[in-house]
Amino acid sequence: MNVPSEINAAAVKNSPAEKVTPMMQQYLRIKAEHPTMLVFYRMGDFYELFFDDAEKASRILGITLTARGNANGVPIKMAGVPFHSLDGYLAKLVKLGESCAICEQIGDPALSKGPVERKVMRVVTPGTLTDSDLLPEKSERPLLALSMLVQRKQVTAGLAWLSLASGNLKLMEFSGDQRSVNARLQQELERIVPAEILRADGANDNQLFDEITICHVNQVPEWHFDVVHGHKALLDQLAVATLTGFGADGMGPAFGAAGALLRYAQSTQGRGLQHVRNLACETESEFIGLDAATRRNLELTETIRGQESPTLFSLLDGCRTAMGSRLLRHWLHHARRDQSVARARHDAIAALMEDDATGSFGFHLQQVPDIERITTRVALQTARPRDLAALRDGIGQLPKLQKTLERILPAERPDSLLHRIHEQLATPGPCVDLLVRAVMPEPATMVRDGGVIARGFDAELDELRGLSENAGQFLVDLETRERARTGIANLRVEYNRVHGFYIEVTNGQADKVPEDYRRRQTLKNCERYITPELKAYEDKALSAQDRALAREKVLYDQLLVDLAPHIGCLQTIAAGIAQLDTLTALTEHAMRNNWCAPQLVEEACIDIREGRHPVVENQIERFIANDCRLLAERRLLLITGPNMGGKSTFMRQIALITLLAYIGSYVPAASATIGPIDRVFTRIGATDDLAGGRSTFMVEMTEAATILNGATDHSLVLMDEIGRGTSTFDGLALAWAIARHLIDTSRSFTLFATHYFELTQLPESHPTAANVHLSAVEHKDSIVFLHAVQDGPASQSYGLQVAQLAGVPQPVIKAARKHLAKLEAQALTSTPQLDLFAAPSAAEPDDEAPQGPSAAQPAADPRLAELLAALDDVDPDALTPREALERLYQLKRLAPA
Repeated sequence: MNVPSEINAAAVKNSPAEKVTPMMQQYLRIKAEHPTMLVFYRMGDFYELFFDDAEKASRILGITLTARGNANGVPIKMAGVPFHSLDGYLAKLVKLGESCAICEQIGDPALSKGPVERKVMRVVTPGTLTDSDLLPEKSERPLLALSMLVQRKQVTAGLAWLSLASGNLKLMEFSGDQRSVNARLQQELERIVPAEILRADGANDNQLFDEITICHVNQVPEWHFDVVHGHKALLDQLAVATLTGFGADGMGPAFGAAGALLRYAQSTQGRGLQHVRNLACETESEFIGLDAATRRNLELTETIRGQESPTLFSLLDGCRTAMGSRLLRHWLHHARRDQSVARARHDAIAALMEDDATGSFGFHLQQVPDIERITTRVALQTARPRDLAALRDGIGQLPKLQKTLERILPAERPDSLLHRIHEQLATPGPCVDLLVRAVMPEPATMVRDGGVIARGFDAELDELRGLSENAGQFLVDLETRERARTGIANLRVEYNRVHGFYIEVTNGQADKVPEDYRRRQTLKNCERYITPELKAYEDKALSAQDRALAREKVLYDQLLVDLAPHIGCLQTIAAGIAQLDTLTALTEHAMRNNWCAPQLVEEACIDIREGRHPVVENQIERFIANDCRLLAERRLLLITGPNMGGKSTFMRQIALITLLAYIGSYVPAASATIGPIDRVFTRIGATDDLAGGRSTFMVEMTEAATILNGATDHSLVLMDEIGRGTSTFDGLALAWAIARHLIDTSRSFTLFATHYFELTQLPESHPTAANVHLSAVEHKDSIVFLHAVQDGPASQSYGLQVAQLAGVPQPVIKAARKHLAKLEAQALTSTPQLDLFAAPSAAEPDDEAPQGPSAAQPAADPRLAELLAALDDVDPDALTPREALERLYQLKRLAPA
C-alpha cells in the first residue's frame, strides 16, 4: 500500500484514536482497496490526497504540499484540488499513465456520527475513459488484455481490446514459437495502440512485458484470465447462447483475456456495460500489414518528429464530426485487403461527386454531436444534461440527411454502401419524442443546478417549481386579502431568510389584529405575525426548491434508464453518420485536388501514371508528377539519383497511393491500377535506439530482417539506402544480397533506392529488375533538381553539390573535391570490389557479382592522381589557350591506354 509502513490497513481497527483519527481510518480502508491508484478523498469543496499520494500529486500537478495532523508521530502529508477543477487535473494524470480513484461523500453530514460515509464512486484509468473532457476527440484509447498459453514450444497469444467510449469489443488469437509470437504481438500492439494493458500477475512472460513501452501495463489476478469464465462472461455480456455467429469458435486465451477485460472495465465504472453489444474477431489476413516503422515513415497520423501535422490524416480530415475523424484514422491504420470494401467506397464517392451533394451533407453534419460517445455515457448513466440536448438536436438532422441521400442512391444497386447508410440513419421516433418532452431546450450544465427537465413532463415537478417561482405573487395576493379582511391599511406580508414569511402590523393598529394571527416577532414599532394559511404555504414554499431539485434528479436518473433500450439504435446511427462524414470529407478533398478513382484488379501490378505525394503536393508550389510501373515481369525498381533529388518522396508516394486506394479513397494521380496487396514494408532513414542498446546500423538491419522474413509476392517494399551504416564494401555486399533475395525469393514489388551504382548491373542478370533515376542538371558548381523519374541509372550522386547547398564551408568542399579526385584515381589502379565478391577460385567466378569501375581498366600512372589534384586549384577561364593545350597534353601522356 502506498502509505508509510507504520500505518497499514491491518492495523487500522486497533489503532488508538490519538495515533490515527477516525477519518484517517476511513481513508486508509479505502486506500487499501485501491493500493496502486491515487485516491482523491472528498472533503467539503476539495478532493484531498494523503501520504505518498499527496507527495506524488504535488510533484506531478504542481500543487502545494501541506500536512494535516499526525499518525504515530509522523506528520500526514496532504495536497488537494478544488472539486470543480478535478477534471483538468485528472486529464493531466491520465495522460501520464496514472490511475485515480474518486472517493465521494455519500452520507448526510447532519446525520453522521463521526466521519461522513464515503465511497469510491468512479475509477479513472488510461484505458477506461468515457468523459469527453478527458478523451482525445479524434482518436480512441482502448483497454487491452493479453493472455499467453505455453504448451511445450508452442505459444498462443490471446488479445481482447475494448474502446469503452464506443463499446467496440474485439478479439484476436495467434500461435507460433516464442520469438514469432513476440514479434507479432509487438506489431499488433503498434496497430491497436492501447492506452492500458492488463496482464496476469503470475504470468511467466516478464521479459516480454518489460519490452512494452507504448503504454501502462497493469497487473490483475491470474484467475481473472480463466478461459471458461471468460467465455461465460462474453455470453452474458452479449446476451447470446453461442459465439458462433461472431466467428469466435475454438478460441482459448482470447476468451480468458476478454473475461479479465470485462471484469476490469465493469469495476471501474461501478455498473454493467450496456453499450457493449457486439463482438468482432480479427485475423492477420483481414488488413494490409503495416509495422511500426512503416506507419512512422509514411507519416499516416503522426510525423517522424512526433507532430500531428502535416500528415496524411491531417490532410484528409475535413470531417465535420468527431465520429467521422475517428473512423478516418481507423481506416488509415486498418486498410482492408478485401478489394470489395474499397470498391464500395469508391462507388459512394463517385455518387457524391456526381450529384455535388457534399455541401448539403457538410452543413447538416456539422450540427451533429458525438452521438457515439454520448450514447456510451447514457449507457453508463454518466451523461450530462447538455449531452442529451445535443443528442436530441443531432437526431433532428437525420431526416434532412436521409432526404439528401435519397437523391443520389443508385437505383440499380439496392445493396450499395449508400443504401446501407441510408437505412442506418432512420430517425428513432420514440427516442426523439422522449428527449423532446423530457429535456429543456437549453438545460443547465449540471443536474444539481436545476432547470434540466422540461415543463409539462412531470406534474409534481411543475407544482414545486410553481411554488418556488410564484411566491412573490402569492404574497401580494395575500396582503390584498388581509388588508380587506382586517381593515389594516398599512398591513404588509413579507419574507426574509431568518424568519421566513410573516405579516407585519404597526403598534397603532394592534387592536385590529384577528384572533387567528399568531405572534412571531416583536419589534420596537411593530409586531410580526403568522397565520395557519401562511404557515402552510411557508412550509411548502421554503422546501419547494430543494424538493424540486431532488425531484429533478430522480426524473433525470429515470430518463437515462428509459433511454437504455435505444442504445443499439443510437449506435447504428452513429456508425452511419461516421461513414457518411468520412466519405464526404474524402469526396471534397478528391474534387478540390483533382484526384482520380483507382482501379483495383486481381492481377499483380502497381501501375500509377502521373502520381503525386498527397501531403507534399500541398506543401510546395509546383509538384512534379511521376509514373511507376510494377508488373509481374517488372518487380524491382533500382532508383538512383542525387541526394535531395526526390527518391524518398517518390517511394513514399507510391506506398501512400496504394494505401489510399485500399481504404476506399480516390488517389493523387492521373490513373492508378493496383493489384492485391497484403503488406507494406518500409526501410527509410537513419535512426538509432540508444535506450534499447541498438546502433543506427543495428536498427537498419533489424528492419531489413523484418522485411526479408515477412515479405511475400503480394507485398510492397520500400528500401532506401540500405547498407549505408557500415563500411563501403560490407554495405555494398549486404545491399546486393538483399536486393537479390527480394527479386528471387520474396518476389515482392520493391522500390530500392541506392547510391551504390554497382547495383545498377542487377537488371542485366535479373530481368524482373529495372533501373530508374531522379534527374538533375549540373551547372558549374551548382545543381538543379528536376525531380523527374526517368529510365536508366543515374551517372552520379552530386554529393558535394548538395553539401554546398547545405552551407558546408567552401574550404571543406574544396578539400573534398581534392580527396575525391585521389580516390577516383586510386580506383583505377585496384579492384577491391572484385576481390570482395570474387569466388574462392579464379576458375569459378561469380557472374552476378557487381563489377567495379576498374573491371576493364589497365593500371594508370600514379602521377595522374597528382596532376588531377593540382588541376582542382586551376581556374580554366584564367588559362591562356597555350597553357590549356599544355595541360591537355600532360593528361594524355599520363592517362592509361
